[in-house]
Amino acid sequence: MEKTVEIERSIIKKYKKPIWHRFIGGCKDYRLVNAGDRIAVCISGGKDSFLLAKCMQQLQKHSDVPFELEFLCMDPGYRPENRAMIERNAALMGVPLHIFETDIFDTVVNIEQSPCYLCARMRRGHLYKNARALGCNKIALGHHVSDVLETTLLGLFYGAQLQAMMPKLHSKNFPGMELIRPLYCVHEDAIIAWKNYNHLRFLQCACRFTEARDASGDGIGQSKRQEMKVLLRQLKETNPNIEKSIFRAIHG
Repeated sequence: MEKTVEIERSIIKKYKKPIWHRFIGGCKDYRLVNAGDRIAVCISGGKDSFLLAKCMQQLQKHSDVPFELEFLCMDPGYRPENRAMIERNAALMGVPLHIFETDIFDTVVNIEQSPCYLCARMRRGHLYKNARALGCNKIALGHHVSDVLETTLLGLFYGAQLQAMMPKLHSKNFPGMELIRPLYCVHEDAIIAWKNYNHLRFLQCACRFTEARDASGDGIGQSKRQEMKVLLRQLKETNPNIEKSIFRAIHG
């Protein structure tokens, strides 16, 4: 309990400007949370989704807008030790999880064309379905500024399109359901700093493609998203404002 309080306090106090203010600003600017909402906060086991869970709990605690929360975690075929890590972190951080199981990893592992895209689509569908079963009208994902920029570059370089990841969108396949991204204005560097400050260890991706990337030696492997992450890091060395410029360009 004491550790949980320390983690919560660090969001509001030490990381007030880079995390809490940006989280609140994103929720207000994009009108992500409304009175009467029942929101399923989707927990992947990583740092982003667990931070989102804590931010949403704090928002519910301090906001004048009444809304309800559920915390939804899908096990797509994690190794037992990875599943155990998620459960330990949830208990440590005071996040009550609804865990459901799928076989998504086994389904996509032998797919040669765009396995990550297919995996993401399947995961999204399962999350919508289970969130709706819990009576939710929204799902909240932990995507942050870096995810937005990497997705934009991926579409530009490999999809021949300029299309940004939006802060919210209505589901086409699940009428009445909406996806929101409350960490939309938070930078990944701030999330990493918060994680390290609290001495927390989270799940990475834990899929077989991530394992291949880590074993490749170049930090990229088959991951085009990781390639974009490395590219942005290199560009920031000569232009520290590169991320701000891209973000403003796609929202201008």
